[in-house]
Amino acid sequence: MGGAGILLLLLAGVGVEVAWRSPKGKCPLRCSCSKDSALCEGSPDLPENFPPTLLSLSLVRMGVRQLKAGSFLKMPSLHLLLFTSNTFSMIEDDAFAGLSHLQYLFIEDNEIASISKNALRGLRSLTHLSLANNQLETLPRFLFRGLETLTHVDLRGNPFQCDCRLLWLLQWIPVGNASVGTGVCAGPATLAHMQLHHLDPKTFKCRTIELSRFQTIGESALAVEPFSYQGEPHIILAQPFAGRCLVLAWDYSLQRFQTKEELSAPSVVSCKPLVLGPRLFVLAARLWGGSQLWAQHSPDLRPALMQALAPRQLLRPNDAELLWLDGQPCFVVADASKAGSTTLLCREGSGFYPRQSLHAWHRDTDAEALELAGRPHLLLASVSQRPVLFHWSGGRFERRTDIPEAEDVYATRHFQAGGEVFLCLTRYIGDSMVMRWDGSMFRLLQQLPSRGAHVFQPLLIAKDQLAILGSDFAFSHVFLLKPNKRLLEPLQELGPPALLAPRAFAHVVIAGKHFLFAACFKGPTQIYQVHELDLSA
Repeated sequence: MGGAGILLLLLAGVGVEVAWRSPKGKCPLRCSCSKDSALCEGSPDLPENFPPTLLSLSLVRMGVRQLKAGSFLKMPSLHLLLFTSNTFSMIEDDAFAGLSHLQYLFIEDNEIASISKNALRGLRSLTHLSLANNQLETLPRFLFRGLETLTHVDLRGNPFQCDCRLLWLLQWIPVGNASVGTGVCAGPATLAHMQLHHLDPKTFKCRTIELSRFQTIGESALAVEPFSYQGEPHIILAQPFAGRCLVLAWDYSLQRFQTKEELSAPSVVSCKPLVLGPRLFVLAARLWGGSQLWAQHSPDLRPALMQALAPRQLLRPNDAELLWLDGQPCFVVADASKAGSTTLLCREGSGFYPRQSLHAWHRDTDAEALELAGRPHLLLASVSQRPVLFHWSGGRFERRTDIPEAEDVYATRHFQAGGEVFLCLTRYIGDSMVMRWDGSMFRLLQQLPSRGAHVFQPLLIAKDQLAILGSDFAFSHVFLLKPNKRLLEPLQELGPPALLAPRAFAHVVIAGKHFLFAACFKGPTQIYQVHELDLSA
C-alpha cells in the first residue's frame, strides 16, 4: 500500500476528517487543510501558521533541501507526519523536537542519504516509523535510542552497505520490541542481495587498531628490546653511532619516555637484557673492540662493566638472543665474519662463557630461539646458505634440518597463533615469507614483496597478531593476521614520513597504553602509540 493509502487509514484511526476544506486564514499556500489535518504539495519551504490543534501533516514534493533542528516546534499536537517524493537529502539532529505526541512518522520515497544519530530524539510516543525507499546506505548508531514505544519499523528499499556501520542494527533487531522490515544489502559484493535479517552479527569483524606517532628518540639504533625490572617496564636501544646501550623508562609525570641509563658500547649492534631477581645483566654485542657483559647488581647501584665475552669467537657479531637451556640462562650471538663463529654463551658462576660454537664459516646474520613440541630450538640465518634449524639434545645444539626454498634470508622471527608456530623470514629484495611448522618442517604459507627489508617482525599487541615489514626504500607496512585464513592482511603504512632504514620493532605496555618502538639505522627511533578502533561506532 502506498503512502497516501496508509495515510488515509491512519487518519481515520486518529479521528481526522478525510474530506478536505480550507478554513479561511488558517491554511498556508499550496496546502489543503481540514479541521485538524493538512496536505501540502510543491511548497518551496516548510509551511507554517497551522492551527495549534493540527494532528496530521503530509508534505509532498517540497523544495526543502534538509530538515533542520526544530523544524516542527510550532506543531506540538502532531500525531502523524508524512514525507513522500521530496528531494531533501539530510535530516539533522533534533529535527522533530517538540513532537512528543507524534505516533506515526513516514519518511518514504525521498532522496535521503544521511540521517543524524539524534534526529529522532524526543519522539517518546512514536510507534510507527518508516524510512523506506530512500538512499540510505547506513544508519547511525543509537538512532532508535529513547524510542521505547516503537513497534513497527520499515527500512526496505534502501541501498544499505552491510558493513560494520550497520552492526548495531543487526544486534538491535532481535532484542528490540519492534517488528522490522529490513530489506536487502546493496553491498559489499560478497553480501549483495542478502536480507539484512539473515546476516549473522558474529561474522562481522569490526575492531581494528591504528598506530600514530607519539615520540622521537634522537640518534639512530640497530636494535630495541623491552624488559621489566623491579616491576617497571623498560626499553633498551643499541645505538652504534652514539656508542651506547640506552635504557629508557616511563616518566609518569611527563607522560613520556626518558633516559634512565647509558652504557658505553661503541659500535654496538645489539643490547640484550637479562633480569635475574634484583640483578640486571646486559650483553653488548659490538662490531669492534669485543663484546661485553654489563651488570647492575641491585637497583641502588649503577651498571658496571663485568666481563669481556668470547673475544676469539665473536669477531663481527650481528645479532644476539636470550634463551633458557636446562634451567640456565644463555645467550647466542650470531657472528657474520669469515673467521669467527656463532657462539652459545651460558652462565657459569658469576659470568657467561662459551658453551658451543655453531655454524662456523657461514657468516650468520641472525639467530632466533624458539620452542617446537616443548623442546628448545635455534634458527640461524646466514648469507651463504638457507636458514638452518638446530634442536637441543644432550647438552648441545644439533643440526635438525634447513628451511627449503628460503635462500637469501637475512633474518627470521617466529610467533604462535592458534596453537601453531609460524615463521616470518626477511629478504632484502624479492619476497619475504610466512611459513608454518607442520611437525617436521616449515612450509610456505604466504609471500610478501620486500623492498629493502632487514626486518619482518611479528608482534602480539593486545589481542592482535601483527607483523611489520620494514623497508629502506618505501613505507614500512603493518600486517594483521586473520586467524580464520591464517594469512597476513595489510593494516596500515608507517608514514609519512617514512621510517629511515628500520632494523627492529618492539612493543611495550605502559599504564594500560600500548606503544610500538621502531629502531632505525639512518634516522631517529620513532615511538608510536597503538589505538584500538571500533569500526561499528
